[in-house]
Amino acid sequence: MKSLVLLVGLLMCMVGIHGDMYMHNPRGSNNRLDEAGRERNNGNRMFDSQNNNRGGYNVGSLAYMAGSVLPIEWTNQHSCGDPNAHCEIIIQYMCGDWVRDGASTSTIPENPAQCYNYDCNRDIRYGMHETYDYYLNCKQTEREANLFTADQNLNGDSAKYTRQNPKGTRRAYECPEERDYYPYWRPSPWRDIVVMTNDASRCEYYQAESANVKSRYACVLPQGYIQENINEDDPIIPITQPECESIYYQEAGNPNVTRGEWTEFPAHGIEAPDCREAHWSRDNHLGNGVSGQPNTYNWTLPANLEHERCAMRIRYNISTGEYDGWDPANINADLNNQNRNDPSQLNVAERLGLDEDEAEDRGYVFENNPNVDLFGTDDFTLQLAINTAQYGRTFQDRSHTFAVRKPVGEFRDATIHNLNVRGKRGNIVQVFPAVEYDFVPNTLEVQPGDYVHPQWTGSNTNPNNNDGQGLPGTDRSNMVPLAEQVYSEGGSSYYAPNIKYGHFGRSYPQEIMNSTFAGFTIETMTNMAVTQPNQFRGEMSELDDAGTYFDLGPQKVTQAGTYHYMCTRNNNFSNRSQKGRLIAKNEVVKYESIGYTGGNVTGPSGNLEFQKGTLDHLEDIKLEEWEPERGEWEIEDQGNEVDLPGEGYASKYIIVEPTHEFTTDNATFTISINLIGSSYDSIGVYRSDPYNLAMWEKIDHEQSGKTANIAVKGGGAYVIRGATSNVALIVGIIVAVAVVVLIVGAVVFFRRNPEKWSSITGACSGTGGKV
Repeated sequence: MKSLVLLVGLLMCMVGIHGDMYMHNPRGSNNRLDEAGRERNNGNRMFDSQNNNRGGYNVGSLAYMAGSVLPIEWTNQHSCGDPNAHCEIIIQYMCGDWVRDGASTSTIPENPAQCYNYDCNRDIRYGMHETYDYYLNCKQTEREANLFTADQNLNGDSAKYTRQNPKGTRRAYECPEERDYYPYWRPSPWRDIVVMTNDASRCEYYQAESANVKSRYACVLPQGYIQENINEDDPIIPITQPECESIYYQEAGNPNVTRGEWTEFPAHGIEAPDCREAHWSRDNHLGNGVSGQPNTYNWTLPANLEHERCAMRIRYNISTGEYDGWDPANINADLNNQNRNDPSQLNVAERLGLDEDEAEDRGYVFENNPNVDLFGTDDFTLQLAINTAQYGRTFQDRSHTFAVRKPVGEFRDATIHNLNVRGKRGNIVQVFPAVEYDFVPNTLEVQPGDYVHPQWTGSNTNPNNNDGQGLPGTDRSNMVPLAEQVYSEGGSSYYAPNIKYGHFGRSYPQEIMNSTFAGFTIETMTNMAVTQPNQFRGEMSELDDAGTYFDLGPQKVTQAGTYHYMCTRNNNFSNRSQKGRLIAKNEVVKYESIGYTGGNVTGPSGNLEFQKGTLDHLEDIKLEEWEPERGEWEIEDQGNEVDLPGEGYASKYIIVEPTHEFTTDNATFTISINLIGSSYDSIGVYRSDPYNLAMWEKIDHEQSGKTANIAVKGGGAYVIRGATSNVALIVGIIVAVAVVVLIVGAVVFFRRNPEKWSSITGACSGTGGKV
């Protein structure tokens, strides 16, 4: 166990970076409640974020449907998915009757005497995620001494003291050791959603060790023993089985002797977390990622999850890229040496080509603020700004509470997409490191028959001098279809998804009575505009009388097309523009992020299968299926002739992006395409560039029943064409000739023998004749 814990602990052991993590959807709190200032009042209110004091959004809750798709958006200060740093981003959630936002910015007390009815777990004045009993157990439990602490002097030996928290500062009922290390080896109420990492080869380890699927063990001591031996300074709960079971307790006047029990705490009993590479983000940049889009993870809420009180947290484990903290050889830990954390034992000397004694004399040691004799002259040193408590750090943000409700009626088996609003009132300088308003997702792709669930919340206590329209300090949003574009984009459309309603470039709303929006009714569009049914009349020109919370409920998309919409309130210069786009396609479109661990992208007519190791990086894969008519229209629209090989379609068009080769070391992935249409004696699989459907090349395939499998290194447009062989054609001609000869012969025979024809027809009609 000791070696396993040491390895796990190395995840966050070394070489540090100053960086922050902010969650934007759902709204991250950064320990805020409803402060009217730009700074949060209390950075210790709920958890240890180590973030900038100005981050976070004021309290507001939403209610999501179980099984719906929720886009999680965030910004992280330093890189991820980049060789400059080792990075893991872990997203988790918890639900419980005790989970609450509270009504006070004060930290929940540790002394029950300061809570109503001597019960802090039920004192609703204070926000709470972890429970009082959880924290009490944490501070009474021995810390894992094999974890790297550098030259930090920890003030105690319990799990509330870590290298990042050497003084054991309390943040509500969070356990510092559990916060700093993942996967944690003791019981935790948090459930894993996804692990995003720079090194996906560790995914099997993360998934196998997740508390979702693996139980945890901990020592449970007799309550009387705890009450008699509890000590603020010295932990009493051991972390190994032999030490636990060596504790015996006999209560006065009771002949029975009890002892510590090494107890198994069951796994959460849900699926192992998703695990893949993190999307790329750049250093020193709290902003968007690839292609100017926010870094996002789309979480499909568990179908069996139902609770009114849940919270989410996102953790950011970061250390500089030149140091491999997972290699035990790189850590100055000697399990038989109580001074194993002596900073001079970190072998900086070897890396610099120096003698160890010389390196130490010149200040090349891992300790706080060393003075380094850079030139070896003894008369000139440079002090390095190093804080070993911050070398290898964990940042986090947590959401305000939200509910997850069971879908009923028409929503029970529906595909539901959440459509939310992120950001808060003010220009980018005033709200940073939060963001200005935007819809989440900014572009949402669905199919007719899917449901869209518009829902958002805001605050009435933003700083009053923050820029924006309407009543000072307030967040408000609505959705109104945008007016048509005033210039032509060229081209026509065979399929409705290419018909555009409104335009991103306009800042003027369409008249609702003349609008078409995804097939929504006039009543629904009116509700989107004036935030009904939550709001009924009032001063609504700038939505001032509207409440902070709006929930339209899931709305069924019944019409294909591309629909642009805006928020009329947040459209001035200071807030730029708050606009969104809904794309409803008749054709199937699937998106998946696939990396080293592999996976599948599956549609009704095609499947992409990536084996482990096919990719050494994260790739955003798009699978689209076109009906043959759509494919021919696309070819003609590009000015090309529809002159495909073969005699007919044996499949739909399967479009895979990226179109270039993107596998690793010439590895291949498999595209499986279902066959359709008439039976052909032979089929051929053909590929082209979907943006230049002029040249088609035939590629090798293997047929298995009604499926054709092809091994490829990249995307493109793929289609299967059928052909009929000459032998079959000749046989068909012979059969046809034989049928004609038989018919002609019969006609000649019955003309020469009319009595035979009368005998047959009479027998069939029942009026005479014999058979």
